[in-house]
Amino acid sequence: MHLYRGHRASSFSAIDNIELNELRARQRTFDGAYRRTALACLGYALTVLRLFDVRFYKIGILYLVLAALLFVLSHVRARHSRHDFADRSSEKLRTLYKQAIPTIGQEDAREFGRPFVTAGFDVVLITAVVCAVEVAMLALIVELVYWDCPSPLETFKE
Repeated sequence: MHLYRGHRASSFSAIDNIELNELRARQRTFDGAYRRTALACLGYALTVLRLFDVRFYKIGILYLVLAALLFVLSHVRARHSRHDFADRSSEKLRTLYKQAIPTIGQEDAREFGRPFVTAGFDVVLITAVVCAVEVAMLALIVELVYWDCPSPLETFKE
C-alpha cells in the first residue's frame, strides 16, 4: 500500500493549488496520453468500419484490437504511476532519491513525489504492440491490393 504524507490514497488531499496542479499535470501527461491514443484508434476504427466497404473490415477490426490493447496498457501505466507521490518508504526509493540529478535552478525548490523515472518497460511493451499491429496492417493492405487484381497468368491468356 502506498502512503501519501502518511495517508492512504483514498484519504489523500492536496495541501495547496500548486501540488494539485502538479498532480493533475502528471496524470494528464503520463496517464492521459495512453488513453487519448486509444480513443483516437477507436475513433479511426469506427470510421473505417462505418464508411468503407466490406474489404476494409479487417483493417477496422485491427484498429479495434489496437485500441483495446492500448486501453489495457493505459490501465497498467496508471497502476505503475500511482506511487509517483508516495512517501519515501523503501530502500529502493531512498537510493533513487540519492541518485537523482537536481534540475539547475531548482535545487532548493519544493519536491513533488519521487524523482522522474521513464516507464521503460511500458514503452517497450507499447512499441511491440504497435509494431505487431503495423506489420499486420501492411499484410492486410497487400492482401487488399491483390484482392481485385487479376493474376498475371490470367492477363497473358487473353
